[in-house]
Amino acid sequence: MDLFEIDNTTTVSREEAAAELHALADALARHNSVEFERDGRRITVSIPDQVQLEIEVELGEENELEIELTW
Repeated sequence: MDLFEIDNTTTVSREEAAAELHALADALARHNSVEFERDGRRITVSIPDQVQLEIEVELGEENELEIELTW
């Protein structure tokens, strides 16, 4: 299978970022998958019942909060 990668950076309000995170969290809570689309191509990612959750915070010249799920 070809690599399917989405790397999309946009500037949004804090509330809009929260809404995106809520939508992703809701999909994870309700289903065992999430859907993404790029260039008219849609992919469904199956998420198992158990995942590793990593939360990373970097504070410096540029601050970063990174949330990563792996399985």
